[in-house]
Amino acid sequence: MIKYSLTCKKCDLTFESWFASSKEFENLKKRKFMRCHNCNSLDIEKSLMAPNLISKKFREKKDEKKIKKYNKIKKTITEYQKFIKNNFEYVGNNFAYEARSIHYNKKKKQKGIYGSASQEEVKELKEEGIDAQVIPWIEDKSN
Repeated sequence: MIKYSLTCKKCDLTFESWFASSKEFENLKKRKFMRCHNCNSLDIEKSLMAPNLISKKFREKKDEKKIKKYNKIKKTITEYQKFIKNNFEYVGNNFAYEARSIHYNKKKKQKGIYGSASQEEVKELKEEGIDAQVIPWIEDKSN
């Protein structure tokens, strides 16, 4: 695979695209499959492109940023989980049944509920007009 910087000669738009080979670019251009997505012109040319070399130090910084972002997201999800556990009743795999019971039987609960449900069950609940939300859940593996 090769990435080219492309320029539309009509509107001067510059964009990038991947090709299987340099021959593939030429073949697509010859068959008039290369069009500018801005002005629909066929007058597309390859521009010079510097190779993209990433140093080990740069990758480590990038990985470090990803790890920090991941940890921040994990912390937020963990805080939500703590709130849910403290303020809602856990019903396990019976979530869909309990949600329907509350909705149709007008069964009042002291607390809201949370638990597990398949994607299909959640879809069915929503189709029935029962408000159910899916949230990411991180299992605590430290125990």
